[in-house]
Amino acid sequence: DDPIAAQFVPRTAEFKEHDHDRNDPIGDERHSPMAGIVHRYPDRLLLTPIRVCPVYCRFCFRRETVGQKGSSSLSAAELDAALDYIANHEEVWEVILSGGDPLILSPRRLKGIIQRLDAIPHVKVIRIHTRVPVVSPESAGTPLVDALRTGKALFVVLHSNHPREMTAAARQACARFIDNGIPMLSQSVLLKGVNDNAATLERLLRGLVENRIKPYYLHHADRAPGTAHFRTTLAAGQSLMEQVRGRLSGICQPEYMLDIPGGAGKIPVGAAWAEQADDCNWRLRDYQGNEHHYRDGTDQDLEKSPVSRN
Repeated sequence: DDPIAAQFVPRTAEFKEHDHDRNDPIGDERHSPMAGIVHRYPDRLLLTPIRVCPVYCRFCFRRETVGQKGSSSLSAAELDAALDYIANHEEVWEVILSGGDPLILSPRRLKGIIQRLDAIPHVKVIRIHTRVPVVSPESAGTPLVDALRTGKALFVVLHSNHPREMTAAARQACARFIDNGIPMLSQSVLLKGVNDNAATLERLLRGLVENRIKPYYLHHADRAPGTAHFRTTLAAGQSLMEQVRGRLSGICQPEYMLDIPGGAGKIPVGAAWAEQADDCNWRLRDYQGNEHHYRDGTDQDLEKSPVSRN
């Protein structure tokens, strides 16, 4: 029942699969033109140089591919081909290093990749998704931070799901990035029994912001096989987002996201605070559940439908 152990210790519940589960729940294969590249959106893509992680999350949507024997990382030729693909696609504005966990690479190898990306003119932003600062903070030392120096805008996105993950060592590891000019965002997964209550989410999100990390996404758990025991309903997730809206500062608010099964992409699925009644009238709901009315439209719209002042 421990929220940390639940994320990493196997359970017999993982043997239970459902008809709607998928080995590739977010459609990586459908959008992978070659090894190491997932190109789902026009202006950004994933570069996955390694398929190894410092820990293996039991809810991972890449659980069928990450850590497989013989596929731990791209060969030199495969990495060259992936970087050539990026160089030849001028629409790619942002490259997201994912995996596996890219920060498990040696500083030397990581620096080589960053330098290659730095030399591609149309790549303006580099984003790195990682668990390393919370699960292996000793790895995030000065050599690793130095390897990320670049003339591009570079962001480190921390994956953290529970406030207890932000230990003193994890906070120090994150501070090393931030103090060296690397901004940090966070992404979390909504997990039943781990963080699916407002009090835990509040502590997690506040703790991140207090350590200068901006909450970015709260993901609805994907339909990877054997992970149903982690999933909440969308309605439960929306209810939690409603609760934290009134409890937390705006800078603590992540966007609640669902990755549409099959590869159609991510969409926000947070609570609806505004509903259109007719051309000029909206019903609004505040964080306490009270309903309000709002008149909308251009000057011409409002002239056609004046509101009584009596």
